Amino acid sequence: MSTANLLRLILLAAIWGGSFLFMRIAAPVLGPAVLIEYRVVFASLFLLAVALLMKKPLDLRQNWKHYLVLGFFNSALPFLLYAYAARTLSASVMAVLNATAPIWGAVIGAVWQRQMVSARVMLGLVMGTGGVALLVGFDHASSREGAGIAIAAALFAAFNYGIASTYAKSAKAVEPFANAHGSMWAASLLVLPSLAFFPQPGEPTVGIMGAALALGVLCSGVAYLLYYRLIRDVGPTSALTVTFLSPLFGILLGTVFLNEVVGWYTIAGSAIVIVGTALVTGFKPNFSWLRKSASA
Repeated sequence: MSTANLLRLILLAAIWGGSFLFMRIAAPVLGPAVLIEYRVVFASLFLLAVALLMKKPLDLRQNWKHYLVLGFFNSALPFLLYAYAARTLSASVMAVLNATAPIWGAVIGAVWQRQMVSARVMLGLVMGTGGVALLVGFDHASSREGAGIAIAAALFAAFNYGIASTYAKSAKAVEPFANAHGSMWAASLLVLPSLAFFPQPGEPTVGIMGAALALGVLCSGVAYLLYYRLIRDVGPTSALTVTFLSPLFGILLGTVFLNEVVGWYTIAGSAIVIVGTALVTGFKPNFSWLRKSASA
């Protein structure tokens, strides 16, 4: 991994960790449906501009069904669920719960393929479950009204990311940028009906709209460009490292900007979830690039 790709990885982790900060700021005012409609529309327009600049087609006639499936499970539904949870849960808790997505992906993949999981994966599943239980069991946000539903919504959002990753492995091959671009337009259409069920509860300020814009352009549009660049340059396994880094940024940003309390249970729960995720995914860190840099 080159220095440039390492910086891209850290930047991507910070951006995705920051998405929970922006949702926590904007969701109580805009409501989950309005916020996420802004998010996916802003992301779609940004990616459209990039597509026009780079002359990358969508091939809607051939791929529209694929974009709808990916847009639903990878964007529309999980984004709405996290925005719903953001009205109650802290950015720190949501960032850690999001890290369970690869665990859900492993479970869904095993069920889909009708295969028994290995002892290593089973240990990871147990650790991930224990880490989540520790985190939500001690965090003060868990005692708020509606916290139970919010926690379930966040975990179900991560579950949907697992569905999306399992689907993507068996779906027809589509160029990665087209996947990001097409799925965002699909999500824009899919989120529309939810506006009738979640009206906007408050009047947005410039800061609130700035958070919505950042969610769309930065946390969706720019983030996808960084992510797919990393997959191309260093491969999906190394790019997966962002799963372990983004909760750290989510906790840090929530503490700095929202004065969220970070207790021992936050650190312990996060560490257990991250180790469990690493076991489930079979992730093995490769520090050969660091040794090469040191010997150069």
